Amino acid sequence: MFPLLETERLCLREIRKDDAEAVFACFSNELVTQFYGQETFSKIEQAQSLIDFFANSYKERRGIRWGIEVKGCPGIIGTIGFNAWSPKHKRAEIGYEIHPNHWRKGYTLEALYKVIQYGFNEMDLSRIGAVVFINNEASNQLLIKVGFQKEGILREYMYQNGKVYDTYMYSILKNNRKDFSC
Repeated sequence: MFPLLETERLCLREIRKDDAEAVFACFSNELVTQFYGQETFSKIEQAQSLIDFFANSYKERRGIRWGIEVKGCPGIIGTIGFNAWSPKHKRAEIGYEIHPNHWRKGYTLEALYKVIQYGFNEMDLSRIGAVVFINNEASNQLLIKVGFQKEGILREYMYQNGKVYDTYMYSILKNNRKDFSC
């Protein structure tokens, strides 16, 4: 059964087929995709395929992705979760996006704390990594605020819209994390 997570203001839940329009609203917005490592969506079918990808990833124990829903407001405003999950090596990479209408409200921070807590306590991860475009100042600041450490630069690591980008590699370890009491 897919785990439901709650914070003070958010419900992190399974992404369903009926979330396709909300997923499309995020991934068709160039402000969201500019630092995402994939092209901006132009068709709703791309969102439906991404939802299928998330579901298959969970079934195959390669990752888990939650829809971010504000309590009392039906519909997701973004997603958050783990990819490149390796249970054997007790590691995964975290990723997230949120629609610009909901930026600067603390929702991503709140969801991030809860998902990291889940990763360490329920998935038995010892390391959570994050790969972030160097120019993505908001995400770089957010990860540092949560306790991630910058490990270095991955040169020419991402291609998007025919252009190559360097990224930062971050990690947070179970044994030296902050207290996540959100």
